[in-house]
Amino acid sequence: MRRRAALLASAAATALLTALATVSTPATPAHARAAACGDGTYHAEAVQSGSTWTARRGSGTVYTGTDMRAAVQAAIGALTANRTGKERVVVRGSGSISAGSRISLPSYTVLDVCGTIDVTGSGSGDQAPVYSRGTHDIEVQHLNVTGAPLYGIFLRNVQNVVLGQIDMRLTRGLGVRIDNRGDTSQWTRNVRIDDVYVSGASSHAVETYGVDGLTVGTVTARNVGESGLLLNQTVNATVTKVDAENAGTGTGYAAFRMANRNGRIGSSYATNIRVGEVIARGGGRGVFCVSESGGATIDRITLSNTGNNAILIENCYNVNLAAQSGTVTGGGEIRLAARSEFPNNRDITVQNLTVANSSIRESPCGENITFRNNRLVNSSQSIC
Repeated sequence: MRRRAALLASAAATALLTALATVSTPATPAHARAAACGDGTYHAEAVQSGSTWTARRGSGTVYTGTDMRAAVQAAIGALTANRTGKERVVVRGSGSISAGSRISLPSYTVLDVCGTIDVTGSGSGDQAPVYSRGTHDIEVQHLNVTGAPLYGIFLRNVQNVVLGQIDMRLTRGLGVRIDNRGDTSQWTRNVRIDDVYVSGASSHAVETYGVDGLTVGTVTARNVGESGLLLNQTVNATVTKVDAENAGTGTGYAAFRMANRNGRIGSSYATNIRVGEVIARGGGRGVFCVSESGGATIDRITLSNTGNNAILIENCYNVNLAAQSGTVTGGGEIRLAARSEFPNNRDITVQNLTVANSSIRESPCGENITFRNNRLVNSSQSIC
């Protein structure tokens, strides 16, 4: 049976507004409080002095010259061959590398960059300042990237990955891309991202595709061309916060987007995508679920003045929006829609929202759609 709820009674509305006002920001996860860059034990290092880079392991020098990329790669190459445990490289200094080149991480490698990599020139394909493919047990503890990379970090068909404190202030490209598109028969598995800040990218701040097991602390996106966080065909994911400002302005992308059967395990959509909070100010959409995605719950939503839909749920299944609280102010409508090439929406709950100067619309009618405890302020509602 389809369940429909009218607007909250006055007393219930007051209680909801009080709850919204008192919701606290979740505590920073312990793993996000990382040690200072370069602290602790390391096995090799690349150090800048003036215009000269020197890579060494212990008392042995493995590179001297002006090329930052070559120095870092030489330090990585100086780690123990055929190792079965992680070894760490510390980079001390800032420099530039070409957009058509990469620093490649083999398995059991930890990289800690205490400085900034500025990406210049042009390139094509899957080039990135930090790159790894077909590897496992890799870690990037700190990384600052500026300039115009194709990707800031590109990881493909990897397992057991940790990205710590990542800061990218770009003029083009995609921030962090983690996928399994080299061999789609194998999932990329067990990925942790602590804290990522991306501004100025022409594409997404963070994108995954084909990942099983994802833990994200905070993704902060500022003035990126497409999504803040985009999950494609990703399962068993936990995200603490997505905070986006002007993400995907003038497009259909969103602060938080799920696509391409995201959250589908086998042929079902049991809840396995858990998001603590989505914030969107301006930009395209706030939250967008599309193309047979679902199995998701978002606890808190704060969306304001999005140029496209504040929320669009299109051909998705088992999605719970604002499980705890939410506000939508201005911008585009909250819309439940469907394309004819996919099964219609089903098992969708939209609840606990205060909607101001906007609207809620369902068309066409889905299956087992619930609207509950939503308060409309100068807003309209058209549901089945």
